[in-house]
Amino acid sequence: MKHDEGRGESRGENRAEGSFEGHGGDGPAWREGPVDLRLVPLAAAAWAAAAWAVGATGWWTVAGVAVCLLGAMGLLLRGPARRRGGSRDGPGVAVPGATPGWRLRAAAWAGVLLCAAAGATSAGLHAADLRRGPVPELAREYARAWLEVAVTSDPRLTRPKVRGNAMAPVSVVLDGEVTRVERSDGSVHRTRAPVLLIVPAGQGKAEWLRLLPSTRLRVGARLAPPLRPGEPFAAVLKVDGAGPPRIVGRPSVLQRTAGDLRAGLRTATERLDPDARALLPGLVVGDTSRIGPELRDAFEATDLTHLLAVSGSNLTIVLLLLIGRPGRAHQVERGGLAPRIGLSLRVTALAGGGLTLAFVIVCRPDPSVLRAAACGLVALLAIGTGRRRSLIPALAAVVLVLVLYDPWLARSYGFLLSVLATGALLTIAPRWSEGLRRRRVPGRLAEALGAALAAQAVCAPVVVVLAARVSLVAVPANLFAELAVAPATVCGFATLALAAVWMPAAEGLAWVAGWPAGWLAWVARTGAALPGAELAWPGGWWGGLALALLTALVVLGARRLPYRGVVGAIVAGLLLVAVVRPAPLARWVTGWPPPGWVFAMCQVGQGDATVLAAGGDSAVVVDAGPDPVPVDRCLRELGVRRVPLLVLTHFHADHVAGLPGVLRGRAVGAIQTTGLEEPPAQAAFVRRTAEAAGVPLIRAGPGERRRIGALEWRVLWPWAGAGEAAVSEASSDGPNDASVTLLVRAAGGLSLLLLGDLEPPAQRALARVHPDLGPVDVLKVAHHGSAHQDMGLMRVVRPRLALVSAGRDNPYGHPSPRTLEALRAGGARVLRTDRDGAVAVVGAGRGLLAVPGGG
Repeated sequence: MKHDEGRGESRGENRAEGSFEGHGGDGPAWREGPVDLRLVPLAAAAWAAAAWAVGATGWWTVAGVAVCLLGAMGLLLRGPARRRGGSRDGPGVAVPGATPGWRLRAAAWAGVLLCAAAGATSAGLHAADLRRGPVPELAREYARAWLEVAVTSDPRLTRPKVRGNAMAPVSVVLDGEVTRVERSDGSVHRTRAPVLLIVPAGQGKAEWLRLLPSTRLRVGARLAPPLRPGEPFAAVLKVDGAGPPRIVGRPSVLQRTAGDLRAGLRTATERLDPDARALLPGLVVGDTSRIGPELRDAFEATDLTHLLAVSGSNLTIVLLLLIGRPGRAHQVERGGLAPRIGLSLRVTALAGGGLTLAFVIVCRPDPSVLRAAACGLVALLAIGTGRRRSLIPALAAVVLVLVLYDPWLARSYGFLLSVLATGALLTIAPRWSEGLRRRRVPGRLAEALGAALAAQAVCAPVVVVLAARVSLVAVPANLFAELAVAPATVCGFATLALAAVWMPAAEGLAWVAGWPAGWLAWVARTGAALPGAELAWPGGWWGGLALALLTALVVLGARRLPYRGVVGAIVAGLLLVAVVRPAPLARWVTGWPPPGWVFAMCQVGQGDATVLAAGGDSAVVVDAGPDPVPVDRCLRELGVRRVPLLVLTHFHADHVAGLPGVLRGRAVGAIQTTGLEEPPAQAAFVRRTAEAAGVPLIRAGPGERRRIGALEWRVLWPWAGAGEAAVSEASSDGPNDASVTLLVRAAGGLSLLLLGDLEPPAQRALARVHPDLGPVDVLKVAHHGSAHQDMGLMRVVRPRLALVSAGRDNPYGHPSPRTLEALRAGGARVLRTDRDGAVAVVGAGRGLLAVPGGG
């Protein structure tokens, strides 16, 4: 494997090894020999052994280490033994097994086994810390205790999630180390055990979020084992109450200094636009506390999440500003700021090391930060020397040291992605960039495109393992983002430094940095909003292996393909069409949505979101599902841009948590809700979201009638005139039985009954207060097709089509086989989103048709 070095690598000529080449007027550049890969198997062996040993029991680890050591000793001793021994050709005659080449191979394999033993030993010792002492014992008993804990990470909030019909409570989470345990029997123990603290986000949330690493706390908590084996915690501490933390020891001076700098950056960015205000601290120091779920989803959809974490690229940009372009640090006319401010080469190297140390201090010496700093130092070596031959050994050495220092990194997907991306940028990207230049792609664009393609090719299979999807916009999104990363990072770091001495100037510089940060947010949001931004792909390791194999086949095939330029242009055009998905073309190719659709049930998982066509790009939406992303995608596919009315049948999270997705990029006239504001937290969420979007909230009135074009509907339930007996009978299930129920008449006389989540008592009451309900064409089956249905109402409405919205593999068994059988026995055709995907209804009368959209 050979690589062009320095600036000469951009010229693309084939060069003989060891020759000098002209490269752009900067003088000759020495072409290096093959890349030295000798450290790679050593690092890989330590990595694999550590990944295995952190999840293995102690005796298995001891056995594995012993086998590796014995194997290494056997390889090292075999050569000398054979040299000392004779052969049938006589003493002193060399034997084939004792040749220098064999000895080198034996030493290499012995080194691999020794590194594997070292990795397993380090992992075994770290894992043993999780199994000894009083903390794991108390966790196995789910006991309560008073503990003294030293904070070891920044606090963070859990992401809101929908569980069933409720929103999981948001908690403050932080890592810590227990140093003192007081049992319920009064005994006191000194120990050192890493733990994860989970604190209910109540009145003391702000105080918990302001905690700095190295702060010592006294907490009362219930201990529990970690959820999954192989986690780097001896126990999970569920802290009692939601009050402020009890601090028994202040943080260290170093942590207070870092905390003040980070707080200064947050203060300086306080007046920026919301996106820039959220992103800038994340770009500079990895502070993502202001980034909301919607913006984070956009960055995930475009594979830009590496910008939200502490990254070696951040440090590399700052070092590049100091040292200059690769390969010039050793020349007389050096680049960067260093020679312009009078720094010698040695002082420049010390300054680069100082910047790296400051980066680690400000961003916290967490494993992710140390990983980023190590990758940044590898980049520093590239910048200073321009010699890629030494970069792969440097990266391998970094991996080896980090795995031995913190073996939990061996099972970290973030660590794997960092190493893969760095390796791709050092090995694959230069070759691909050179190939693009040979095809007359401009130099800077070729470098950026080669780097983006290489990183995506090696990282996408790992992302698939976690997310079960492939981003089709990742490469262009990263290219567009690259325009703003450097100015945002440099200005952000300058703001961080300036905020400590002169806040008004820091605020001005933050305003400048806000422009490129806002550009990054725009790129992420725009890319995520494209209909084909993401492609579903099988998850898990089998899905990752399948994508890796497909990528390898595409790369190998592209190298042997004739007319590659023409084929590449065609593929790029097809990919663009797949991402943009023009509505007429998408409808012609997929058949979705069908022309003339009247009603659609979106596939939103375990929840409800339905759409009534109101003419043109306008539609009435009933419920929003549990997640903003799928309902937004569904409405885009249906071509809905205006929503004159959004009806939220009740406030359960599986019907309202997707509200931001309906509001995203659409004109919404009003949001109509039921009168029972339960659960209160989710009702408050709807009010906050509507107020932030400037959309009025109105309450559904009993018997209310509305009409938009050919679409008209009547509110059947809740019904104030039902009488006390009916209301009392229907009040058994709270929010479900308060669901807004609509009887809809559409074009051609099509009738639809939308039941929300009504339970049997309310269904019986509905049939009594509306004796003229009669048969309907389409029934939206209540409560995701659960077994709790009133068969009397089923016989009254006798639907021709019964549509059920349920999530795949949901834990509730929805839809119930008994309910489905009863609907089919009544003559209904049943479709369900967990198997049929989204469903659209077309026509009326004899032409009534349900068209599944697939999953």
